Amino acid sequence: MAEKHKHGSMDISAQEAAFDGFIKWSIRISGFSIGCLIFMALFTS
Repeated sequence: MAEKHKHGSMDISAQEAAFDGFIKWSIRISGFSIGCLIFMALFTS
């Protein structure tokens, strides 16, 4: 039979690394998009 699962015993280092990368790139893309919008608002007539 299957062993009883112990909460918190699974190795999630790969998932944590993927999530950190996702957050890092999301922040970079958001910052770039906001920068582009500010640039367009200031320098277009």
